[in-house]
Amino acid sequence: MSLRKAYFLIFLVLIVDQLSKIYVKTNFILGEYGEVKVFDWFRIHFIENEGMAWGTKIPGEYGKLILTVFRIFAVVGIGYWLADSVKKRQSNYLIVSIALIFAGAAGNIIDSVFYGVIFDGSSHNLATLFSPNPYGTWFHGLVVDMFYFPIWKGMLPSWIPFFGGKEFTFFNAIFNVADMAISVGVGILLFFNKRAFPKTENTAE
Repeated sequence: MSLRKAYFLIFLVLIVDQLSKIYVKTNFILGEYGEVKVFDWFRIHFIENEGMAWGTKIPGEYGKLILTVFRIFAVVGIGYWLADSVKKRQSNYLIVSIALIFAGAAGNIIDSVFYGVIFDGSSHNLATLFSPNPYGTWFHGLVVDMFYFPIWKGMLPSWIPFFGGKEFTFFNAIFNVADMAISVGVGILLFFNKRAFPKTENTAE
């Protein structure tokens, strides 16, 4: 795969990711009015988080800034890996997976860097794009998530260790297009590992 095609894939993921986030951000209110049931097992559920999985955050005054800066350096590294893989004519499986991971990471970085200064809050009203009263500052934006798949919800049998007798939801994570891109990219590396990293046979002269 050429670098141009990899860039196009990244651009496509970023466009879909940001359009979906901006739509949800400007049409949903956090809390009671933040969910639309598409099916029983699929809902659009608007939440915001610090940018880590399941709302995990780095504690402290500079935790969010540290996370954002770390992600920027990580994306730079992934970008170098992508360019180097294309240059060395690596497997398309590897290049596609790297491009997806890059696009996903970059998509969430856009939220973290810019959303705090271009949107106002979503707690009690619909957010306004390019608001004169933004809710945050540079590098302190909240990541927008919306896809929720509560495929099954119920009480687990009491014989199950640790979790028995407790209410459980499968699947309870809420995520966005960027997260999906990262997951698919990692999934390609895991399930198509041999094709992504083919072994070169040494031929004796």
